[in-house]
Order: sequence, then C-alpha cells, then structure tokens
Amino acid sequence: MITIEAFRQLALSFPETSEQPHFEKTSFRVGKKIFATYDTPNDQACLKLSEIDQSVFSSFDSSVFFAVPNKWGNQGWTFVNLKKVRKSMFNEALTKAYCEVAPTRLSALLKN
Repeated sequence: MITIEAFRQLALSFPETSEQPHFEKTSFRVGKKIFATYDTPNDQACLKLSEIDQSVFSSFDSSVFFAVPNKWGNQGWTFVNLKKVRKSMFNEALTKAYCEVAPTRLSALLKN
C-alpha cells in the first residue's frame, strides 16, 4: 500500500518536480507537464506511461495497473490501485512516468 505521503515524497524527489492542483486532484509535474496525479476520494494514482510500459505493468496485474478507459488510456494514462500495489513496483512505475515527460537532460539523471 502506498500512502499519499509516500507518493508525494517519491514524486518530489525527482529533479525539478512540483506539486500543483489539477481540478479536484493533486498533480505532480516536471515543468508544465503532468506525469502523475493523485485522486484522494478513490485513493488512486494516474501515471503517464508509454504505451509499452502501460502494457508491461498492466500485464503484471490488471487489478493494480489498468488503462484509463477512454482516449487518455490509449495515450498511456494508467490508473494505479494504491491499496494493492507493492512499493517497489510503484516506485518503478512512477520513475517511468517521470522519464516519459521529463526533458532528456533530467530523465538521463535517473537512468545513470
């Protein structure tokens, strides 16, 4: 299980990340690009993954990682059930989401 505090701590540990409101959710951004949101009432994250990463994580357990059921899901936006996900798996997925939207110079810092 991932708490919002753990989510926030990890997301804000990435270079040049900020936390901002996004409608009724909390968003985590690098520059102006959102790589993750947190939905408080549903205790659910939404990550911007590549279509390949979305497929890989969803194949692990589709009750933990699943595509947003609309055109956003076709673009890699993926829901994460924070009550079921293992911390190590969430850390990996959140890092992939950050690298998906971050400028190359910043994502390279995490890949080394």
